[in-house]
Amino acid sequence: MLKLQLPTDPKWVTNVVESNIEEILTDHAFCEQKAASNAITLIVQNPNLSDLVQEMAALVQEEMDHFKRVHDIILERGYVLGRERKDDYVNELVKFMKKGGSRHEQLIDRLLFAAMIEARSCERFKVLSENIKDEQLSKFYHELMVSEATHYSMFIRLAKKYADGIDVDKRWKEYLDYEAQVIQNYGKRETIHG
Repeated sequence: MLKLQLPTDPKWVTNVVESNIEEILTDHAFCEQKAASNAITLIVQNPNLSDLVQEMAALVQEEMDHFKRVHDIILERGYVLGRERKDDYVNELVKFMKKGGSRHEQLIDRLLFAAMIEARSCERFKVLSENIKDEQLSKFYHELMVSEATHYSMFIRLAKKYADGIDVDKRWKEYLDYEAQVIQNYGKRETIHG
């Protein structure tokens, strides 16, 4: 379904994540916050698209609920939410977004950018749920994997809905090809995308 070209090596979980659960949880919390911020940006930039505004408003609530749930796990384990981490993977994807063009073209590209992040997050949560020894986190990441798949599908659906002459499938293939190059440099750090 996701069509990602390079899967995450399960050794990322056993060799990297499990040695620093606190770090991955902090990074994950901020990923949820950034996803909510992205949805807010889509609302601010497109207030005239009422159905998009409604879907993004619901997404903001869900992402912030996920943030709180991750934060609750952090607190249960006696950790403290650390500082926000820079997400190099997402910053690489930002470079691929079209600069200039019409507001319409920028909207489609931002929706596909969001879909790509959700797709990779979904894939990473699947790998985490299947490979982490921590039973609580395994169940949690399985649940979030399903949620991320829904978000990915929503962003693709919205991009196609508002396409109006833009070949979304062609642009999505370009995103997949670009992401396949980018992701080769990641999967070595205790961050969701790192």
